[in-house]
Amino acid sequence: MGKVIATCISEIRGTQKKNVHTVKVVEGYGIENDAHGGSWHRQISLLSWDKIEAFRRKGAEVDDGAFGENLVVEGIDFRTLPIGTRFICNDVILELTQIGKECHHGCQIFQKMGECIMPSEGVFTKVIHGGTISEGDDLRILEYPLRCAVIVSSDSGYRGEREDKSGPLIEDMMKEAGYRVTKTIILPDDAGMLKEKMCEICDKGEADLILTSGGTGFSPRDIMPEVTKEISQREVPGIPEAMRAYSLKITGRAMLTRAAAGIREKTLIVNMPGSPKAVRECLEYILPHLKHGLEILLERTGECARK
Repeated sequence: MGKVIATCISEIRGTQKKNVHTVKVVEGYGIENDAHGGSWHRQISLLSWDKIEAFRRKGAEVDDGAFGENLVVEGIDFRTLPIGTRFICNDVILELTQIGKECHHGCQIFQKMGECIMPSEGVFTKVIHGGTISEGDDLRILEYPLRCAVIVSSDSGYRGEREDKSGPLIEDMMKEAGYRVTKTIILPDDAGMLKEKMCEICDKGEADLILTSGGTGFSPRDIMPEVTKEISQREVPGIPEAMRAYSLKITGRAMLTRAAAGIREKTLIVNMPGSPKAVRECLEYILPHLKHGLEILLERTGECARK
C-alpha cells in the first residue's frame, strides 16, 4: 500500500508542475487542468517519494512536481511493476501503460545534477475510472497481471515451411485467462538458441511464466525437456505428471511425451505438446491451478492450502 504525498499539475506544457494538494481525475483524459491530459497513454505520471528522497540526499533541491510527475507516492516502487498493473485510490482506477521515458538533457535538474530520475523511475498511466485524489490518500495495487511468454520449438516453423498453430492457440487461451502475453517466438530445435532466449526471459524478469510448445517427443531433434531441465534451478515434476495422467484418459500415446517443467529465478517454465488439440486439452486442465502456484512463486501469497 502506498500513500499519496503530493498531487501536482502544470496548466501549460513546458512549465514545472506545482503541488495543488487535491486533483480531480477525469476518465479517459487525466487530471483536470493539467496540460498533459488528453486521449493518449500517458495521462497521469507517478513517481515514488522514496526515489525522490534518495535523490535529495545527493544534494538536489527539488520541489514536488519538479520532475514532471503528477502524483508523488510513498511506499510503492513503480519501476518494478509490469505494464498493465492497475492502481486504486478512492474511486480512481489507473492502469500502468509506460515505464520510464526519454531523458531530455536540457532540463534544469539534469544540468545541475548530471542526472534525472524521471526517465528511469517514473511511470505513466491512463485513467480507467475518475474521481478525486488528495494528499494523504491511500493508493494500492488493485490488479497485478501475470505475464506469459510463448516459445515454439520447430525447425520447419522457424524456416517458414509449416504454419504454427499451437503458439497462437496458447496465446489466445492465456489472454482469455487474463494473462498478458509479452511475446510469442518460434525458434528451431537448437539447444543454444532455446537456452539463450529462455534464460534471457527469466533472468531479465520479462515473464512470470514461459509456455513452450513442441520438442517433447522421441525425435533426435526433440530437446525441449533437456533444455528446460538444464536451465531450471528447481524442477516442478507435478505439472507434466498431471498433464500426462489427464491425457492418458484420452489417448494411450500420452505416455510418449517427455514434457518437463521447472523454475528459474521468478519464472515458471512448462513444456506443452506441439499438437494444437493436445495443447488445448492440457492447458485447459492445468490453467485453474497455475495462477496459485505463480502467486506463491512471486511471493504474493504464502497460503498453499486450498480454501
